[in-house]
Amino acid sequence: MPESMGVPQGAVRGATDAQLVLDLALTIRHDGHGGVADDLAEPAGLTVWVRERIATLDLFAADADALAAVRELRAAVRALFAKAVRPGEPSPADARSLMPESEAVARLNGAAALVPVVPVLDWSGAEPVTALRPAAPADPLDVLLAELARAAVAFLAGPDRAKLRACHAPRCVRYFLKGHPRQEWCKPSCGNRARVARHHERHREDSL
Repeated sequence: MPESMGVPQGAVRGATDAQLVLDLALTIRHDGHGGVADDLAEPAGLTVWVRERIATLDLFAADADALAAVRELRAAVRALFAKAVRPGEPSPADARSLMPESEAVARLNGAAALVPVVPVLDWSGAEPVTALRPAAPADPLDVLLAELARAAVAFLAGPDRAKLRACHAPRCVRYFLKGHPRQEWCKPSCGNRARVARHHERHREDSL
């Protein structure tokens, strides 16, 4: 599994929309051998991913149709991530095969509308809190797609979008949120690889 960015607001263990949608995008990652790995390559991988992140879907079991639907939604997210990081370059993992932007927007909006929700009050603790819940019983896959899509919509329309970057360290295909003005890479190990690569490139040029 890739390094976790956490889980979403409301239906998911107290984290943010940004964390959930980044987690979805980061299921495409570098495989450690010069290629790209997909943590959602099989239904079993999707089952684990969902159960670890969305508390209301802790019994979710993916099949081939669910896998295809979530992968399509992920493709829409990554296409809009590529738009969000402009004028910077998108992740090299899918830069040449991005879903058209209009289709990506339509897919997110369509998925977000699959399950109408209502605010529900919970006062089991010291302070009352609210969360969005399905207005009526719904298919678990529809709940999943709607939850992911709404997280993506909230993130892309919110202030965190301006912090989104694609990491261009050698072999990295991750997106990340820029935490401070000088941050160039998603994690220190990528920064180390980038500096080593630059060092070797300078020495190669000097030797020509």
